[in-house]
Amino acid sequence: MWCSENWNDYELIDTSGGERLERWGSYILVRPDPQVIWNSKKSNKLWNNAHGVYRRSDKGGGRWVVNKLPEEWTIKYRHLTFVLKPMGFKHTGLFPEQAANWDWMYDLIKNAGRPIKVLNLFAYTGGATVACASAGASVCHVDASKGMVAQAKENARLSGLSDAPIRYIVDDCKKFVEREIRRGNKYDAVIMDPPSYGRGPTGEIWKLEDSIDELLELTSCVLTEKPLFFLINSYTTGLSPLSMNYILKLKLDAKGYRGSYESGELGLKVTDSGGFLPCGASVRFCGKK
Repeated sequence: MWCSENWNDYELIDTSGGERLERWGSYILVRPDPQVIWNSKKSNKLWNNAHGVYRRSDKGGGRWVVNKLPEEWTIKYRHLTFVLKPMGFKHTGLFPEQAANWDWMYDLIKNAGRPIKVLNLFAYTGGATVACASAGASVCHVDASKGMVAQAKENARLSGLSDAPIRYIVDDCKKFVEREIRRGNKYDAVIMDPPSYGRGPTGEIWKLEDSIDELLELTSCVLTEKPLFFLINSYTTGLSPLSMNYILKLKLDAKGYRGSYESGELGLKVTDSGGFLPCGASVRFCGKK
């Protein structure tokens, strides 16, 4: 399991009954989490004094039943700054467990000893983008949501990266990669964080389990001769780290790429219990120097 130990502005305080109690900067939130399958006594007084509480609906979706939060606020992670917002479907615009991956990518780029060009697919609000750019990489940031790309630009600005070589693309990731293959564009590193479910450019519904093989086949075609890294992250419950590792290794081995593979869960330490909450799966490929 990979868990970031470097957060000051985020804290997972407690978990129970399908919910997590969190601190985001100076604000306390209660949000649902399907991984919290246990019930324990909610003795921490902050459970009843949260600034924001999101509850799921039996009919699907949900809403903020308590919202004493500002329209937006910022938190810092090391040298990076992120803007947060109480969004629909419980989100804030940031996944704090991903900091473990940010640190890994940052160190690889810093120590690469050469210019690094990164492709960040399904890039959301750009946590990985700003981490890579702050390490000196040029980044192509691709996401289908115009709003998420706008927030990524704001995160870069807040992190002092307004003039960094970041290219922002609002597009379907699969279609974009297909065009990059035709153009002959190559990247030293690929980051992929696809959603569990999605819709294609013509509205067709797709599931990650059914699409990951094709996605990895396509993205393996835009790697340079000596790639630095390849990272896949998933929050899809039925897609194990070992399965993703196996598929990625098949694709990269077939093209002659050699390096090391790691697969495991991302986690957050729970302050009150001292335990760890699982928060998704990642596979990391590090190219052979």
